[in-house]
Amino acid sequence: MASRGNPEFLRRAIALATGNVTSGRGGPFGAVIVRAEQIVGEGVNTVTASNDPTAHGEMNAIRAAAKALGTFRLTGCELYTSCEPCPMCLAAAYWARLDAIYYGACAADAARAGFDDAFLYSELRTGPAVRTLPATQMLRDEAWVSLAQWIASPSKIDY
Repeated sequence: MASRGNPEFLRRAIALATGNVTSGRGGPFGAVIVRAEQIVGEGVNTVTASNDPTAHGEMNAIRAAAKALGTFRLTGCELYTSCEPCPMCLAAAYWARLDAIYYGACAADAARAGFDDAFLYSELRTGPAVRTLPATQMLRDEAWVSLAQWIASPSKIDY
C-alpha cells in the first residue's frame, strides 16, 4: 500500500526553504529525502550561492541522500519538497527511482513568485528542431561507439 506521506517531513522541507530565504543564502526551495521514516538527505536551493543552475533544493537533497546511502538508486525513499518540482527535478526524481513525491506549493504558486516553469514544459513538448534553444545532431555514428561499448561491457551497472 502506498504511503500517504508524513506532514512533518514536508514541514521540515518548508522550514529549510524559509530559512534559506531569511538567511539570505538562496531561493525559497527546500527538500528532504526520507527512507523508513528517517531523513537521509536534505537540500536547499543554492543556485546563486554556488553559481550552479542545477543546485535546486530537490537536486541537492537527492545528491545528499545518494551519498549518505552509498547508492544512486533511491528506491524505498520519498521526496518531500516545499514546492512542486520543476521539470529538471522531476526527471531527477524518476532517475533516482524515488517511490513518491510530496510537495507544498504548486507550480502556479512558484510562477506567482517569479519561478515560472510553463515555458520549460512547453519546450519539452516540442521536437528539437523547433525549440528556442537550437539542438543539432552531429557525429551520430561516432557517438554510437560508446553506447555499443556499454552494451557489450561485462562490468556495466544498469540504471
